[in-house]
Amino acid sequence: MNLMRLMRLAAREGWPGRAPKTDIREHCRKGPPVRGQMRYAVTAASPITVTVGASGSGGSGSGANGSSGGNSVFGTITATGGGGGGKDQTAGTSGGSGGGAGGSSGITSSGGAGTGGQGNNGAQNDASHAAAYAAGRGGGAGAAGQVPPNSNTSGAGGSGSASSISGASVTYAGGGGAGSNYGAGSGAGGAGGGGAGGAISAGSNATANTGGGGGGGGNTTGAGAVGGNGGSGVVIIRYPASYLTATSTTGSPTITTTGGYRIYTWTGSGSITF
Repeated sequence: MNLMRLMRLAAREGWPGRAPKTDIREHCRKGPPVRGQMRYAVTAASPITVTVGASGSGGSGSGANGSSGGNSVFGTITATGGGGGGKDQTAGTSGGSGGGAGGSSGITSSGGAGTGGQGNNGAQNDASHAAAYAAGRGGGAGAAGQVPPNSNTSGAGGSGSASSISGASVTYAGGGGAGSNYGAGSGAGGAGGGGAGGAISAGSNATANTGGGGGGGGNTTGAGAVGGNGGSGVVIIRYPASYLTATSTTGSPTITTTGGYRIYTWTGSGSITF
């Protein structure tokens, strides 16, 4: 799953004049759970780089793990990309939120670890029955991935977290659901763009620009072993609309004004200059 960060800028001093100090409330998606507030110095006429993390690619059963999502960055602040899911009989990868473990016949594999303040752990598989291939699934921003409830059902993706920084409540960074094999039920994607696991079929892709995780493939070989791709990230900042607009931007952010705030939303990498 691809981890993203949403950032809220609240200017503390006059604009223009000397460069204002700012408070930044970060929402990371694998955020946004709110990671906290910090001060971020904005220097007039100095571009701030914005990087929107790329989605991770789905794995292919016993062939390869899913790849981790790219980091999202605003200036000096980085949100870690989500960890890729494990292939057959393999642990998930650590990341902003961790990837779930691959299914297994009698071998327990762990989910990847999430990053504190950003996301949650992926879930382990269920290896309690020799014929079972129930997989754990990816963690979300709001909850860890679900450990398979039994040997016939794979785990659901962890739920994401809601943020209203864009002017409306949107849930981001849901974990991907686990795929299933041998008749086991596949896991649902977590709320916030997570893709559903495949039932003896390929996993579903996550929703773009949500930071959600892709669903796991529901087979050990062939097309059904392919996991879904994660969702790319998004970077959002806002500050009081009483201040002037940025002098320039790149990356074609969407600029809106609502609720007394000016809001910039990037779905592709770019920059902003005040």
